[in-house]
Parts: sequence; C-alpha cells; structure tokens
Amino acid sequence: MLIYDKRMIKGKPHIEIRGQIERITYYNEENGYTIAKVRVQGRMNLVTIVGNIVSLVPGELLKLCGFWDNHPRYGEQFKVVSYESMMPATVKGVEKYLGSGMIKGIGPVTAKRLVSRFGVDTLSIIDNDIERIKEVSGIGEKRVDMIKNAWEEQRDIRDVMVFLQGNGVSPGYAVKIFKRYGKDSVKTVSENPYRLAMDIFGIGFITADKIAEKMGIPKDSQKRIEAGILFVLNQLSDDGHVYYPYKLLIKECARILDVEEECLPVALDSVCEQKKIVIEQYETLNGKYTTQPQDLSSSQKEDWAVYLTKFYVAEVGIARQLISLVTTPKQLRLINIDQAIKWVQDSQNIKLSERQIEAVRDSINSKVMVITGGPGTGKTTIINSVIKIYKKMGQKILLAAPTGRAAKRMAETTGHEAKTLHRLLEYTPGSGSFKRNETNPLDADLIIIDETSMVDSQLMYHFLKAVSLKATLILVGDVDQLPSVGAGCVLKDIINSKRITIVVLDQIFRQSRESMIVVNAHRINKGDLPIFKSDETRLKDFYFFFIEDPEKVLEKIIQLCRDIIPARFHFHPFEDIQVLTPMHKGTVGVASLNTALQKELNIRKEEVMRGGKVFKVGDKVIQLRNNYDKDVYNGDIGRVVNIDGETQEMIVDYDGRRVKYEFFELDEVVLAYAISVHKSQGSEYPVVIIPVLTQHYMLLQRNLLYTGITRGKKLVILIGTKKALAIAINNNKPQKRYTMLKERLMNQ
Repeated sequence: MLIYDKRMIKGKPHIEIRGQIERITYYNEENGYTIAKVRVQGRMNLVTIVGNIVSLVPGELLKLCGFWDNHPRYGEQFKVVSYESMMPATVKGVEKYLGSGMIKGIGPVTAKRLVSRFGVDTLSIIDNDIERIKEVSGIGEKRVDMIKNAWEEQRDIRDVMVFLQGNGVSPGYAVKIFKRYGKDSVKTVSENPYRLAMDIFGIGFITADKIAEKMGIPKDSQKRIEAGILFVLNQLSDDGHVYYPYKLLIKECARILDVEEECLPVALDSVCEQKKIVIEQYETLNGKYTTQPQDLSSSQKEDWAVYLTKFYVAEVGIARQLISLVTTPKQLRLINIDQAIKWVQDSQNIKLSERQIEAVRDSINSKVMVITGGPGTGKTTIINSVIKIYKKMGQKILLAAPTGRAAKRMAETTGHEAKTLHRLLEYTPGSGSFKRNETNPLDADLIIIDETSMVDSQLMYHFLKAVSLKATLILVGDVDQLPSVGAGCVLKDIINSKRITIVVLDQIFRQSRESMIVVNAHRINKGDLPIFKSDETRLKDFYFFFIEDPEKVLEKIIQLCRDIIPARFHFHPFEDIQVLTPMHKGTVGVASLNTALQKELNIRKEEVMRGGKVFKVGDKVIQLRNNYDKDVYNGDIGRVVNIDGETQEMIVDYDGRRVKYEFFELDEVVLAYAISVHKSQGSEYPVVIIPVLTQHYMLLQRNLLYTGITRGKKLVILIGTKKALAIAINNNKPQKRYTMLKERLMNQ
C-alpha cells in the first residue's frame, strides 16, 4: 500500500510504504547502513530499500518513509529516511521473523514448530502468555526462560539502538551497552557519554565524543577535557608508555582534543585530585621523587611525569618488591655447588659451558636473577639443570610464562608443570582480582618465569605481589625481542638497572648452529644480513623469496600456505603454518591476508557475520584482550569448533579448553591465519612466513624482524625485497618507551 505525503525530501515527494523484510543483502554494523529486499503489497517484484536502519530481521513488518531513487547500476531503490517496526501479520512472516536468530533460543526449527502450533498468534503468545510455548515439543522450562529473557532484552535493546542512532553511534554497540547498564542504558549514557569509553570494550573516547557532541556538550567543557586526558594517557599506554612527560602530554591532548593548551593544566590538576592520575617529579641526582604540589605553575611542571594511577602503583610496586626480594637473605641449606653442578651434568649426560655453569651457580647463590639470550644459547638447559638441583634439595618449584603456548612449551621442555601467569595467580571471575597476592602468596621456594620480555608492568606488579620474600626468583627471556604489548620495558629496565644478577648467553651451541633459523636470527640481531644458500635441491629451514609487488607477495603467501608447504614439507596449513606481518593494513597487512587465506583454506559453510567479519567453523582466531572471566587472554590463538545460530553462541577451542562467546562478544576475536609480529610474542610455530616490503617502512625494525624469525621452529620464509630487509636490520632504534623503573630500582 502506498501513501503519498505533501512534504518533500531532496525535491522528491515523501512517500510511505509498508512491507515485509524478505532478506538482508548488506548490513554495516558500524553505522547501521542496510540494503534489504522487501515484499510490498501491490508490487510483483521485491523492492530494494537502502538507508541507516537499525537491526532488521527477515520477516519483520516495516512502515518506511522516504523516496524513490534510480541507482545507475542497481536500478530503482527506496531511500529510507525514517521507519517504524511492526510485528509480522502472516504465518510465513512470523516464522521467518522468529527463525532469523534475533531471539536467543529460537532458531529455524523451533520457529517452525511454534508457528505450526500457534499460527499468527505466536508473537502475541510469546509476549503475553509465554508459558504456553511449552506445549511445543522440545521446549522445556530452561528454554522458556532463555526465550523470555531474550524477548524482553530485545525490546529494551531496540530502545537503546534507536537512541544511539539518533546520536550518530553504531547500533552494533547497543547490546554491549545494554549488557553493561541494563534498563538504565539511555539514562546513563545521556548523563555522561564519556563513561562508555571506560566501561565498554570497543567504544573509545572518539565514539563517546560523537554522542557528547550530538548532545550539545561543548569542546572546551571540563567534563570532556578530563575524559580526554584519560583517553590520551590510555592511548599512550597502548604504545608502551608507563608515563608521559607533562609538557608533551599537554601538546598531545591539545592536538587530539582540538582545544587550546591553556585549557589543560586545570583539568590535569582536577583529574589528579580525583586520584585518577599521578603527577610526579624525579630528581636524578639525589633519587628523590616528589608528587604533585598543587601550587606550581604549568611551566614549573614541564619536566614532570604524568601517570595513570594504576601504572604508577605498578611501577613503584615492582621496584619495591624486587629490591625487597634481593635484600632478603636466602633460606637454602648449604650445599657444595661444584658437586651439585657435576651431579646435574652426569645425571643429564651433558657438559655445561662456563657461562651455563655461572648461571647455575648464580641460581643457588642469588635471590633474584635474570637469564637472557637468543635462540640456541642454552637457556632451557640451564632451567632444567636448576630444576633438578632444587628438586634434589626438596624445594617446591613453580614454573610460569605469560601465554598458554609458552607455558605449554615450557612444560614440554622441562617435564615439569608450567602455568600461565594468570592461572598461577588464580584470577577470580567476577571479582576483578587475583587470589594470590601479598596476603596470600605463592607457596614456592623457587619460581621460574619464561618469556619475561613480554611481561608488561601491570602483570609483573601483580605477580611480584604474590612472590613470598623467602622465594628465589629466576626471570628468563630474550631482551632483544620486541618489548611487551602492554605498557613498560620491564625485563630491559631490570637488566639496565644492574641491581639484579644478570647472566647473558651469547654462544650458539653446536646442534643449534645447524639451524639456519638460529644462525640468521643471531646475524640479524648483530646487524648482519642473513645467509641464503643457493642449493634448492635439498630441504632447508630458511628461505627468502625476492618479490617486490605486494599483490604477487599475497599470491605467493597463499600458494605457500595452501599448496607448496603442505606438499613439500608436510606441514598442516592450519595447525603448523603462521603468517606474521608488521602491519594491520595494506595488501599484505593482517586484515587483507586473513580475508584471502580464509577464502582459500576454509571451505566450511557454517558461519556467522558480525561487524563486517565472517567467522566459519574451523577458522583460526586470536583473542584481542584479556578476558579474565573467560580465562582467555590477549594473544591466545584457538580454532572455532561450533557456531550455533539458535543459542547465538560460538565456541572456540584454545589448546583443548573450550570458550563460549555470545555473538555480541565476537569483537573480542579476529581471524588469525595472519597475525602481527607483536601478537606472536611468547609463541612458537613449526612454520613462519613473513612479508618484508618497503611499504612497511615505518615498522621495519631489527627487533621486530628478529622477534618474527625466532617464532619459527622448523621453517622460516621471508618474502619481499633485500632493500626492505636491509632497512629493518639497520634500524636498531626501537620506539622510546617512557618508564622510570630502571631509575627506581637504582635508587631503592
């Protein structure tokens, strides 16, 4: 039915049509832009509608206001300006509506049964007398509760979606906002839209600022500037900074917030008074720290450090706890160290080098020590020797690493149980805290942490709080790798402070010298070009394919993953091969590679689309943030094993442990056929493929290339140009991270 209106839109008559959604051709979760096919009474063919329409579902009945337009390629379309949702009025429409997956607990099969029993009255019964749906086979009390909650939530979420759309924000965030604030969502966001940036994963300050602008909050309002300061400091911490210099922070905030610098000091003082940040001066000569006196002018604070409070507490806590450990006398019965070293060599049928003997000796004499060195330098041999000696003495030993894969590898090489740091500290879901802390320390005489280079300041602080002063602590890692993804340079700062016993391993052992991966990793780390052997007749473990065109590099990566490596080397495309890339964007960036590799490697049909991303059963995925409640952490890689449209859940298997994601949580994971080099830290893969192109110029660094190559265990393939390779090797100036841990350790 067509209804004409006298009003005009873009010079065209405002028309109202009513129709039922048949299918959704395209939906952009970021802005709600939708293309859909609608069955309109009086028209034989389906009508194409386009516009920003919130969360449509097939079968839904709509009253649409807009105008007809003729697209040069796609023909006649109805441009939607406003709309109103109505319940479907036919049996077929009701079945399509309920079977679309919008209501958790109802899929196509259940929808068919419901409509078969109740006909066009089905929606009314769910709305007013939901207990009756138990009359349908297969629906019990548990399913009724699920459907009831989902039905009620859907109505409330629609209100949030309409509110968000009216304020220029993606409707894709509506479910998350509703899950966080419930029925108070609209009220909470209206009162302070900047809360979203702190409370909702995926919503940053920029999105919250859009809402605030729509609500008329001026750019120079105190509320906006204070929220903006916290946003900028959080952004800087994502770049690795534990603090940021006061003067530079003022300039950065003024640039990002588009306000005058003069507006910022008062807001900084206010945020400091609220204890959300700490402003501190450090006097290098006498080692004194002075926290913010309020009566100083902005110019007098130019060289001061500004911390988010959590990072200040962490940095101070790390220094205090490490020095307390170092200065606490060792509680270990006297033994003949030379005899112990001879015994451990005989029992393992090995001969330790002088540097390894030094490391074993220091592990017995020192309370805290660091063992650092590249691949093939014997770190694992030292760890195993130390474990054997401490076991022989009846000492309780704990092993841990930052990631699940690193912990698994540690357990395999030592024969001793190893946990992730999070599991070692016993995080309690829902509490936001670890069970193990200063009042409930870890019960251990010796604790060894592997892959320490990737432990950030926050995690190190929580770990050290849980270390008993009686314990011996050994930190193992490769300081030449990329620093942690999170803020800080903890391992590097500890080494540079010279307050802790350090053993540096730089000798490559004979068996490791046979691996070109190990040899070339060390050459790159010293600033030399890798060696490429020309003999193509035998299988090797290190290759460089010289290709300049990014499109051809992409094609080569696909061929290697899909055909060449599985056929020639017998490695599995999913289980064994990992593509690592310096960039997220571009032809051979993370996003492009994942789209191409998913298409070529995974032909499964079971899938779900969220936020423009498609996930299929069998896909490799990576977790993007620490989710303590799910016990899954930033950088964990798993495989999708099930997608259930009826319960709106996706199951991911992480090394034998299954984690459930509701569909609205799927922004926490992305495809992982290709990942960034940063995300690969702490992991090892049988095969690593790395594109090295000059288009990656800004990110070509020696420590990045070195880290990527050392992730490969049996085969490493570089693809790109010698020029890009040389740029990376010659760039040995990693981005500066602002931390004060070294100074705090030196002056404790």
